[in-house]
Amino acid sequence: MKKMFLPALLVAALFAAAPASAQKKVTPGTEKAASASYKLQPQLSTLGWLGKKVTGQHNGSVQFKEGDVLVRGSQIVGGTFVVDMNSLKVEDIKEQEYNAKLVGHLRSEDFFSIDKNPTSTFKITSVTPLKGDANGNNATVAGDLTIKGITQKITFPAKVGVKGGVASASGTATIDRTKFEIKYGSKSFFESIGDKAIMDDFTMSFNVIAKK
Repeated sequence: MKKMFLPALLVAALFAAAPASAQKKVTPGTEKAASASYKLQPQLSTLGWLGKKVTGQHNGSVQFKEGDVLVRGSQIVGGTFVVDMNSLKVEDIKEQEYNAKLVGHLRSEDFFSIDKNPTSTFKITSVTPLKGDANGNNATVAGDLTIKGITQKITFPAKVGVKGGVASASGTATIDRTKFEIKYGSKSFFESIGDKAIMDDFTMSFNVIAKK
C-alpha cells in the first residue's frame, strides 16, 4: 500500500454558505466596538481534505475543536479557528489494516507530527468582495494558517453570509504542504522519486457555521 500525504489543517478555517448581502472589504480590528462574536458550532461544521499522488489519491476529514467569527452588521470581518488534529480520519480506505497504517503515517514526523502538534489554527486577516466567480463564491478570505507550529499566509475564495444570527461560509482552500516543512514524497525535494511522488498541494473543503 503506497503511503500518501494528506492534509490537514486547516485551514483552515471558515464557515458554511448562507445568503448574504454584498460583502465590503473588511480587516479585523476595524470598528471593534461594533463587532459581535459568533461561536463556531463544531457539530454543525465539516472540514474535509483531499491529497493526490502520481498513482491516485486519498481523502478524509478532521474536526474543528473551537473558534469564533467576528461579525459587523451583515458582514464577516474576522475569525479564529482551532482544528483538532487527533480527529484526523481517512475515509476512502475501507480495509481496517491499511486505513490504520495511513492514519499512523499521517500522524508521524513525516507529516503532521500530531503527538507534538495536536492542533492547527487559522486566523482571518481580511475578507474582500469577490464578483463573477463561476462557483458562486462572493469573497476572498486571507489569513494565517499554522500547522506544526509554522505559520504561513493563505488566500482562498469562499461563499460567506450572515443571516438570522448565523454566520456561515463554504469553499475549498488549496495548501502547499511543503511550506509547513512537510516534504515527504515531494518531487520538489526528491527529484528521482518517480511514481512514488505525492503532490505538494492538497485541498481542504470547509462548510462551517457559527451562531450568535
